[in-house]
Amino acid sequence: MESGSHGPRIVGTPSPAAVAQWDGRWADEAGTAAFAQRLAASPAIANATITLAGDLGAGKTTFVRHLLRALGVTGRIKSPTYAVVEPHRAEAGPHGPLAAWHFDFYRFGDPREWEDAGFRELFASPGLKLVEWPERAAGLMSAVDAALSIGPEETPGDDPEAIDGPRQVTMQAFTDTGRRLLAALNA
Repeated sequence: MESGSHGPRIVGTPSPAAVAQWDGRWADEAGTAAFAQRLAASPAIANATITLAGDLGAGKTTFVRHLLRALGVTGRIKSPTYAVVEPHRAEAGPHGPLAAWHFDFYRFGDPREWEDAGFRELFASPGLKLVEWPERAAGLMSAVDAALSIGPEETPGDDPEAIDGPRQVTMQAFTDTGRRLLAALNA
């Protein structure tokens, strides 16, 4: 399905007219895990850059944990909210050894930090990049392959702020890598 718009444009992403989109629902955390498993099955995930959008508590970090586990990452997987980036490595996952970085730009405010922290080199290196709050690094990031938006499902009588409630999910693909990820969701 084609979509005519998406959130704030990130440098390197094509025009909205070239965007392919997948819409779905996570009924619960098991649904989040199943979605992550389907993405992890795609070889395209090994060198993808995926942005994650959603309010605080939407489930972005929970999704990242499930995806990294599905890719073979062991050990603690914590939120990079205070560190800005957390590196991860899977030694034996579905696609062999894999480097992954989980970025959280919520507290990012100084573009000089981009260079000082070596983010340009990280984004240029092979591996998976998962980026929360990408709009805070707008104009600095390289091309984004896909954008995942997570929000509460709004149904009559439900509390839309419920942390454990169902989620509406949209994934938009901007590149061939992103379209291969969408294909994995439809497999």
